[in-house]
Amino acid sequence: GDVHMDNGNVISVLNNVIETCKDGEQGFRTAAENLKDQQTRSLLLQYAQQRAEMVLELQAEVRALGGNPESTGSIAGSAHRGWMNLKAAIAGGDDSIIAEAERGEDSAKKAFDDALTKGLPPTTLAIVREQAKRVHAAHDRVRGIEKAAAKR
Repeated sequence: GDVHMDNGNVISVLNNVIETCKDGEQGFRTAAENLKDQQTRSLLLQYAQQRAEMVLELQAEVRALGGNPESTGSIAGSAHRGWMNLKAAIAGGDDSIIAEAERGEDSAKKAFDDALTKGLPPTTLAIVREQAKRVHAAHDRVRGIEKAAAKR
């Protein structure tokens, strides 16, 4: 039959994606809390919530595979450069916060696209692919806001 990676590898790919989602959840929430614009704020809070749900979904899949799900983000280990400059960006106001959010989403998009190339088993792949769509949609939306801000 199909040759798939062993569970240990699947779990490690999933845990990496969990970390990415945790970073996004934290990043979106922090960004939202510091935005003046109410509309953008509520959108980013929505994305934070979405990431939290994605984390739960991925953690459940890791458990189903017999692994220990990652429960923290990588902010401490700074594996993802995406949201690293958020603290500095906050001082720059809404536009620089949005730019930082877009960078965060760039790295999330890469992490998901990377995970999709790893040869995950079908059920796991279906979950990650579905979530990747959400990440791409969020990224495009945030980029749209950033482009609009640049035109002002």
